[in-house]
Amino acid sequence: MQASSATAARRRRILDEMGIAVWARRGRLEAPPLETPRPETPDWQRLREAVGHCTACTLHRTRTQTVFGVGSPTARWMVIGEAPGAEEDRQGEPFVGAAGKLLNEMLRAVGVERGAVFIANILKCRPPNNRDPLPEEVSACAGHLQAQIELVAPALILAVGRIAAQNLLQEPVPLGRLRGRVHAWGARAIPLVVTYHPAYLLRSPADKRKAWDDLRMARELVDPRQP
Repeated sequence: MQASSATAARRRRILDEMGIAVWARRGRLEAPPLETPRPETPDWQRLREAVGHCTACTLHRTRTQTVFGVGSPTARWMVIGEAPGAEEDRQGEPFVGAAGKLLNEMLRAVGVERGAVFIANILKCRPPNNRDPLPEEVSACAGHLQAQIELVAPALILAVGRIAAQNLLQEPVPLGRLRGRVHAWGARAIPLVVTYHPAYLLRSPADKRKAWDDLRMARELVDPRQP
């Protein structure tokens, strides 16, 4: 009982930090212990090297470094955002800073830690002044992202933000028309759920409830905590 109470209190604290009223979920929400990351296979190492040396578009001229992606190479959830920002370009890791902290809390709200999913971006290099990616830049980077998806072989993709959703689904429509339903990606028809970008939620906290609904739908499809 004490462990269950502690878990419930932890979930409530996370949702409070996200600014979401507590929703009474059927069953228990328990986050698993963190696993020791597996070493990368030669395929991962070759892909990481290819990304690090990529000059397929002009963004390589202005980047500090590439932003390959982080997380478990065998994750059940793959989180895909749009393009690196200034801090990601400096650190070489996606979703850092305030938006990254909120993403971490969003993941914890469904019982999974950041290191248990795989997080990547549509682009591996930062566009100048954080502008939207150009079609030719997305096209030049598409092979790297597809290789990552194939290596992870996730059971579910969470598309975070308009740019990621539109490019993954090849549907140039507003994000509001893409979220709230399950899409399919690629030949394997991987379930894909669309939600808001954490940076947008920081500016528009009233939509955090909708993001929580998206996360619940994704978890009902594929529990990220299961092996």
